[in-house]
Amino acid sequence: MVPFRIVYSGSNRTGTSCESSRKGSYIVLQALTWAAGGTGFTALMTAAGAAIVFLFGKQTSGALHRVMLGFAAGVMIAASMWSLLIPAIEKAEEMGQVGWLPAAGGSILGIGFLLLMDYLLPHFGPESFHRGTSRSRTALLVLAVTLHNIPEGMAVGVSFALAAQSGDTALFTASTALAIGIGIQNFPEGAAISLPLYQEGMGRGKAFLIGAASGVVEPVFALLTVLIAGSVQLVLPWLLSFAAGAMLYVVVEELIPEANLSQGGHSGTLGVMAGFLMMMILDVALG
Repeated sequence: MVPFRIVYSGSNRTGTSCESSRKGSYIVLQALTWAAGGTGFTALMTAAGAAIVFLFGKQTSGALHRVMLGFAAGVMIAASMWSLLIPAIEKAEEMGQVGWLPAAGGSILGIGFLLLMDYLLPHFGPESFHRGTSRSRTALLVLAVTLHNIPEGMAVGVSFALAAQSGDTALFTASTALAIGIGIQNFPEGAAISLPLYQEGMGRGKAFLIGAASGVVEPVFALLTVLIAGSVQLVLPWLLSFAAGAMLYVVVEELIPEANLSQGGHSGTLGVMAGFLMMMILDVALG
């Protein structure tokens, strides 16, 4: 009788462990599927923006360019707040942590990461783009956009990972809003890649392919982030804040200066306001 009871108890524990393992695997698979769908949309929006090169000539409106970059900046500012920092604080408090600590610490880490990347990789700006050979300018542009898309992919990935682990419908809709918002800002970003390349003498087809390919990094980093978040739940608030800090760094360092907000009227400023308001409404309405 004793051996039977031991075997039965062990089998029960094994069954419970297997069931828990299957549930955990399902959650990770669900998060991976959601993240793949979300970043698939953002990548398609990048490609759609890059396709603008087939519609415009080599001389495009400077005001339109500033509006598109300003709009992208506004979307990312709102997404950093409502879809990343606020959920990070709430998640930390649910786990008994001090809410502001991972929010601030993760943001600092995200900013520091991109500062390091800026140091290691060539910085892209108006002056650097117009210097050097056509090949070097293309390389600078691709590196800069890849750098931008890393935190965006991470943001979508960690947001869907949190939604899958919690099972909260509101978090899923907020994650969807984040993916939609990033997709919206990727449209002008894709155009901001392909149009300058075409204006520099590159063919329309090649300029489009480079612009579209720049969005591929987002699904890659989204899926990697989901795998990390699925294994270590305690770092979720830090990952959310890391993505927020990195996105805010991109806005301040790249998008706003590129929008020439101090020159050429108010088109860039209005673009920022429009992007911020649209993303805020989208996030609050869906969340």
